[in-house]
Amino acid sequence: MRSPFSLKQEFLKKWILGLQRCRSSKKNMSIFERKKVIKLSADVAMASARKGITCWSRALIADAVKEGNADKHLAEKILGPASERQPTEKVPVGAMAYNKRIRSKKILKRSSVIRRTINCAPQAARPSSIVKRLFGKRRQILRSLIPGGEFMNGISLIEETLDYIISLRAQVDVMRSLASASKLVNLN
Repeated sequence: MRSPFSLKQEFLKKWILGLQRCRSSKKNMSIFERKKVIKLSADVAMASARKGITCWSRALIADAVKEGNADKHLAEKILGPASERQPTEKVPVGAMAYNKRIRSKKILKRSSVIRRTINCAPQAARPSSIVKRLFGKRRQILRSLIPGGEFMNGISLIEETLDYIISLRAQVDVMRSLASASKLVNLN
């Protein structure tokens, strides 16, 4: 694992580069457009700072540049031409079937509701089934919070979550440093 300092440096370098690319294309942006550019460039910079070695970073980049995304043009501008990108920045294998999985999850959810109504409750009141249900719900929530998490299981989900938290922490630290530095500049 890389040191947090080098991750922060890499993030800052890529974030500033992305912001410069966006700024050069359009001079007069509304506050909403600026917010969107800052958030998207920060997310893409954080993902590309991991160089595509984590599932969440590949999923974040793939989501940013996928067809039909309103911010696709902006994300490509931040990332640069496809020839400049890291060769490891690929769409996760499971992401190709993303829409199919969502549809199948809905069908599965409906069938499980039907199954629950058929198999009434003596077994559902057991402590082990309650624990399993709670654990399953929390795992689903965690999967929904991590980019690309819906394709992860078990240990990989935990490892990716920890790496994502470390990266988010680095992003917040860099942004706080920039905010405090800009306050000092404005005071002088």
